[in-house]
Amino acid sequence: MSILSSAVDVLRCFSSTRHDVTVTDLVTLLGMPKSNASRLLRAMRDEGLLETVGESKRYRPSLLLNQVGHLYRFAASLIDRADAVVGTISDRIGHTGYVSVRRGTEIVAVTAHPGRHALRVVTSIGDRIPAFASSTGRVLLARLPDDQVRALYPAGFSAPSETAPRDIEDLLDRLARVRGEGFAESRDEAVRGVRALSVAVGDPTTGDEVALCLSFPAATVEPAERLSIIRSLGEGAAEIANLTKDKRFHPLNLAIAETAP
Repeated sequence: MSILSSAVDVLRCFSSTRHDVTVTDLVTLLGMPKSNASRLLRAMRDEGLLETVGESKRYRPSLLLNQVGHLYRFAASLIDRADAVVGTISDRIGHTGYVSVRRGTEIVAVTAHPGRHALRVVTSIGDRIPAFASSTGRVLLARLPDDQVRALYPAGFSAPSETAPRDIEDLLDRLARVRGEGFAESRDEAVRGVRALSVAVGDPTTGDEVALCLSFPAATVEPAERLSIIRSLGEGAAEIANLTKDKRFHPLNLAIAETAP
């Protein structure tokens, strides 16, 4: 057994009811020779994985492990919370829902909920689309100041369709509207024949940001249903923003949403 696998076995001994361990505990729980258990605990302490409890011979997880666990918990929970919101809306309304992240100038879907309608949009998880030419991309780009957006496109870009932004100035104008409205909308852009509505939320503790999106065939949604999607996404994202203390969250402006096409 390698020292790494032995260290993992020690970490698995900790639980909500066992906050620290001793050499004797490892002998009992893992069937480990006493001398080996003693050396392993000291080695894990010396490497910063464990710390002693006061002057005793008891060992507990170190501050380093607590920090790593804290970061993982928050990173996972942002996507989990966003996915729960999107899943609920997708199930209720019937259109395909996604949670996506930005990777430079591209957007990648990380979770998906296929719609139940006969005409539905399905994009594979992991597929990349241009951030500037998608509602998910623009709603995430809108969280950046304009100078950082410009820096992402030093050579400009080529619009994939007539409805996509034509140049950087057009993109910045659309991002300004996203910040004021609290949502982004695309139609026949990076994915032809598809219309999408998106909102974004982040976690300042980890720096993670995600887009929540519902997409559907461009000609299938009536104004009342469109407004319902916008309202549902915006309210769900606002709840997440309240939990994560996201000060860069752009709240939904329903007055604009109701009058937009």
